[in-house]
Amino acid sequence: MNKKNRIAIVDDEPDIVELIKYHLEKEHYKVDTFLEGESFLEYIDSTIPDLVVLDLMLPAIDGLEICRKLRASEESKHLPIIMLTAKGTEVDKIVGLEMGADDYVVKPFSPRELLARLKAVLRRTENCITTSESLIEYGDLKLNLDKYEAKLDEQKLDLTTTEFNLLWILASHPGWVYSRNKLLDMLWGEDKIVLDRTIDVHIQKLRKKLGKIGKLIKTVRSVGYKFEK
Repeated sequence: MNKKNRIAIVDDEPDIVELIKYHLEKEHYKVDTFLEGESFLEYIDSTIPDLVVLDLMLPAIDGLEICRKLRASEESKHLPIIMLTAKGTEVDKIVGLEMGADDYVVKPFSPRELLARLKAVLRRTENCITTSESLIEYGDLKLNLDKYEAKLDEQKLDLTTTEFNLLWILASHPGWVYSRNKLLDMLWGEDKIVLDRTIDVHIQKLRKKLGKIGKLIKTVRSVGYKFEK
C-alpha cells in the first residue's frame, strides 16, 4: 500500500482516536485526527484525504450528516468512507451504506480488522478495475474510467466510487452474469469482510440513480446480476 496515503479519523472518543492512529502510523499512513465534525468539515475545505474513518455518534453534527455533506460535494463525493459506530444491527449497517459509506465497522472492534477493511477499501478504490478500455457508451450512458465519470444524457451522475466500480464491472461485459460473491471479490478483494446484502444495497442505489436505464441491470434469481444492452 502507498505509504503516502492520508487517513482522516473523526471520533469523539480520544482513546479510540489514539488507538487507530497508532496502528495506522505503524503501517506508515499519514493520519489527521478530529474529535468533532465541525473542525473536520473545515479541514475538508482545503484537504481531501485518501480515506475517512467516521464515527456516527458525534456531538453537534453526526456522522450521517457529515457523510451526506461529503457525498454532496464535487470535491469529496468519491472520498472512501468507513463508518465506525456502536450501532451494529443490520438495519443500521444498511442505513450507513445507503448514506454512501464504503464499509461499516462496529464498536468494539479489532484494530487488525479495521486495518484490513481500510486496506481493502483503498485497494478497491485504486486498483479494482483493470481493462484496456477507458470508455464505455451505451446509448445515452457514457462511462469514462480515466475521469471516474458517468454521464446520462450528457448530465453527470452522482455516483460513489463503489457504485461507479460496480457499474463499470457490469457494463464492461454485457450479458455476463456475476454472482454476489464474485462481485464482492472484485470490489473488496481477498480482504472482504462484508455482508452479501451490501451488493444488493449498492445495486438498488445504482438503479435509482440511473433512472430510465436502471432496468439494464437485471437480477438473475438466486445468482446475482448482469448488464443488458
